[in-house]
Amino acid sequence: MVAAVRTVLGDVPAAELGVCDAHDHLFLRSPVLPGQELDDPVAAAERLRAFRGFGGRSVVQWTPYGMGRRADALAELSRSTGTHVVAATGLHQAVHYPAALLDRIRDDLASLFVSELTAGIGGTTVRAGLIKVAGAFHTLDAHARLTMTAAAEAHHRTGAPIAVHLELGTAALDVLDLLCGTSGVPPHRVILGHLGRSPDGTEQLEAARAGAFLAFDGPSRAHHATDWRLPEELAALAGAGFGGQLLLGGDTTVPETPGMPHLLRRLRPRLTEVLGADAVDNMLVANPARAFAFAAPEGGGRGAPR
Repeated sequence: MVAAVRTVLGDVPAAELGVCDAHDHLFLRSPVLPGQELDDPVAAAERLRAFRGFGGRSVVQWTPYGMGRRADALAELSRSTGTHVVAATGLHQAVHYPAALLDRIRDDLASLFVSELTAGIGGTTVRAGLIKVAGAFHTLDAHARLTMTAAAEAHHRTGAPIAVHLELGTAALDVLDLLCGTSGVPPHRVILGHLGRSPDGTEQLEAARAGAFLAFDGPSRAHHATDWRLPEELAALAGAGFGGQLLLGGDTTVPETPGMPHLLRRLRPRLTEVLGADAVDNMLVANPARAFAFAAPEGGGRGAPR
């Protein structure tokens, strides 16, 4: 079976992703970001075209269920800009949702995730290509445990990768204990986001040794001093033999985030100077092709790319 990634326009061979922004947002809406929504298809198209102008070919949107994903608009943006786009199912932290919505869906989250991965999002035929969940600050609260357990079940039923928001880069090992230890998800099917927001090199190395993919995302976010640390963090991990598990993303969350064009325009040259072109190319091309490919579901069930 050829490894495939599920994009909003259908499954594509993983090798066709090309240069990939492994964590970003074209659309995003949350009550904790009032007045700062990403909800403009014209602006989204401009960001995608700017990204392509610097050699970008694929974007993975981590916006999960109930946060304004706009699956139909993602499909049209992919077609019009010639860019592969991957959409997410899953749930973020509870603070991003009305309590009534969570009450309505929490009893069968796994089936919701599976439906969006295999049938379509919100009445469309646009299918999600990953499951996004989130931890809490230095811990896993009850909501995180619920959503991660459902994500693990959905992974076992479909083979979809699981992407995890680590709050300020923390609780990575607790996430792996739950997903990989308790719930049996292979570590290489887990993508840990925002590790660069915590300067804990020891925890980064432990997460890499466990076998997970590590996403360093959100360059030049106003509230996170990530850029200046990034070259030395990636150099340490690559030097320890984990260069094949590193991913890079822009994580545009509000309109003024420099995001995906900045990733290639400014960050890539800096990293190339420190790490070398081959290492950075792997982080942008080869590694995401493996990280976001579907695995065969357990028991050969429906859902894996054909």
